[in-house]
Amino acid sequence: MDTTQRSEIVQSSPPPGKPPAERMVWIPGGTFLMGSNDHYAEEAPAHRVSVGGFWMDQHAVTNTEFRKFVDATGYVTLAERPANPDDYPGAKPEMLEPAAVVFRKSSGPVDLRDPHNWWTYVQGANWRHPHGPASSLQGLWKHPVVHVAYEDVEAYARWVGKTLPTEAEWEFAARGGLDGAEYVWGVEFVPGGKSMCNSWQGEFPWQNLVEDGFDGTAPVGSFPPNGYGLYDMAGNVWEWTGAGSRITRRSSMRAARWTILAAATPSKAMTPACPTCAFRAR
Repeated sequence: MDTTQRSEIVQSSPPPGKPPAERMVWIPGGTFLMGSNDHYAEEAPAHRVSVGGFWMDQHAVTNTEFRKFVDATGYVTLAERPANPDDYPGAKPEMLEPAAVVFRKSSGPVDLRDPHNWWTYVQGANWRHPHGPASSLQGLWKHPVVHVAYEDVEAYARWVGKTLPTEAEWEFAARGGLDGAEYVWGVEFVPGGKSMCNSWQGEFPWQNLVEDGFDGTAPVGSFPPNGYGLYDMAGNVWEWTGAGSRITRRSSMRAARWTILAAATPSKAMTPACPTCAFRAR
């Protein structure tokens, strides 16, 4: 039985006018139980937090939307530029070439304490070539853009006249009005046998049973929205949040809880291009 409660709404007024941009939804604000005492250490302790109302993108920024930004501005992402040797003293020259980390399935069970068993540093991998230089965005235009660093998503947000949500805003929005629920849709991972998000099924990182229909990322909006009308607030990709948040990383590869990556110190050295990090603005 679902025993979760709706968040205590502290801002009950209707949205302040029309959405400032297409595909944005109003998050009414309220007080909720943020974090968890039962999962990752960085999520504890669970504590009450209040946020005001705000508009938020209904889904993560897609490759199509990010391409419009790049075409209009000529912007070059961090993964497409050579690394600054001053940020990585002692690095081998070949390691300073434009590159990004790419997920690779292992051939069998591996030591899960060592992420090198499934992450591989690939020269030429970036948002245009998410799986390496020989890959493209063919068939991925409605998928979330990935391989973007914090400075990249900040640049996009400035271009569209938006900002990134704080970690508290993001988590409040993700819960969709449910306070204390295990997932953004309730307490059962697969209610009635229905997949509610794109996540890993099987033994990570070598066996994905693809029970949700996707081996890799999924197009935005492939699963039902949460209570606020937001899509993919769990699973599919990690998401950046605004500066000043705790550094937290919730993996959507092995679980379907909060998929969020918060930046505490935005800098090239601290926030490299993230292989499965997408973002949405507010």
